[in-house]
Amino acid sequence: MRTANRVMHQNWETAKISVIIPMLNEETNIELAIASTRSAPAVEVIAVDGGSADGTVALAKSLGATVLSTTTGRARQMNAGAKAATGEILLFLHADTRLPVGFADLVRAALASEGAVVAGAFSLKIDGAPRLLRWIERGVNWRSRLFQLPYGDQAIFLRADTFDKAGGFPEQPIMEDFELVRRLQRSGKIAIVPEPAVTSARRWLQSGVFATTLVNQLVILGYLLGCDRERLRQLYRRKKYWRF
Repeated sequence: MRTANRVMHQNWETAKISVIIPMLNEETNIELAIASTRSAPAVEVIAVDGGSADGTVALAKSLGATVLSTTTGRARQMNAGAKAATGEILLFLHADTRLPVGFADLVRAALASEGAVVAGAFSLKIDGAPRLLRWIERGVNWRSRLFQLPYGDQAIFLRADTFDKAGGFPEQPIMEDFELVRRLQRSGKIAIVPEPAVTSARRWLQSGVFATTLVNQLVILGYLLGCDRERLRQLYRRKKYWRF
């Protein structure tokens, strides 16, 4: 549990940042994700494994991360990491995403406006060559700024006490980041840092850029319409296209 003096810390320009990385069989990506956190002081890295069967855990430990284990579930893993964190600021980083150089100063500056900005995220860059991905980046960044609605692959960050007050990530099978951000919007502004986090294009490349984008939008629409979340997760994972 975070101590009172950490939660009440007011000098956000020097606050400690806890980077929390949920991971599951991410041996090919975790090294770059952790490496992207190493450019700043006063940063701790907590990697939370959900039952990897490859070398993910050993690699994360060798890179100096504090490694926790829990049952599979991104929300559950991130909540476990947040509980163990000692930083005044929490940053949630997907295992296939890299932070920009100077990320810590950017995060602290975004949160230094006490009371106005409750959380933030980075702009998005997709690490892939297809030209259609550039249009997706533009769409994501436009949506994020216009609606203050970033998603998890943009590395959401916020004060630890704000996270606690919001109740953490809802432990649901999908859209946990979307739901947390919607809760946070009721309390203040969500800042979008212009410098991008770089996320892997693997999902778009494996399933096709158009098909992946279509499924993403169907999942969002289904969620807003109240469709069953487990069926939405199956759709997202390509197990069942034909039903919600």
